[in-house]
This record gives sequence, C-alpha cells and structure tokens, in this order.
Amino acid sequence: MESLLSITVGLLFASAIYLMLRRNLIKFIFGLSLLSNAINLLIFSLGRLSQGLPPIVPEEDKIIHGKVIVDFANPLPQALILTAIVISFGFTAFALVLLYRNYRQRDTLNTEKLKASPLEEVYLCHQGSGGQG
Repeated sequence: MESLLSITVGLLFASAIYLMLRRNLIKFIFGLSLLSNAINLLIFSLGRLSQGLPPIVPEEDKIIHGKVIVDFANPLPQALILTAIVISFGFTAFALVLLYRNYRQRDTLNTEKLKASPLEEVYLCHQGSGGQG
C-alpha cells in the first residue's frame, strides 16, 4: 500500500512540475494545485498508514494486561492535511481571480507576453513621445 502511494506521489510531483514549467498561466495554477495535493499525500503517507486502529487511545487503555499498546493511528497528519486543503482552496480561488483579472486587462495568458507590466508600457510610451512623466 505504501509503495503504491509513493509511486502516486512521485507521478503527481512530476506532472505538477511539468505543468508549472509551461508558459500558460492556467496550466501553472493547475500544476500548483496538483503539487499541493501531492504534498498532502506525502504528509499522509508519512503519518503511518494503519487500518482499523483508533486515532487517539485513552490513557487507561494504553496498558492492557501489562502490555503497552503502541499501534494507533496518528491524527496529526490528518489535521495538517485538512488545514492544508482549506488553505489551498483559498489560494487557488485567489489565484484564479487574479488570473481572470489579468486576462481581462492584458488579453493573454502567455507568460512571455506578460513580461512588462502595463504601467511600464505606459511609462515607456510616455518617455518615447518626449513628454515629462
């Protein structure tokens, strides 16, 4: 189970990096979202995968018949992942709004065409016409 999960995490990381290296901003945001999901799965796999075990064992149940129970699910990675999912959703929504606003102003999603900001273009055009900025 853990080897299958590690292969999945590796494939998600590889595809996220591939998407983030593209020149399209939508692909970049999808790659960033995929990368956050890959990191969540990585954190989840580091938290010891165990099925059918309670996440929190009460103090009185830790010692049964003189034997200490050490097998229990770790709830910390699950709490971290839940927090990361909420933050990732907010960040993705914010990035999509910025992307939409950028597309409305610049009419492109290509990063090569977005190198100069609109203010720099106005400044450069103003300087070229001989006017004082």
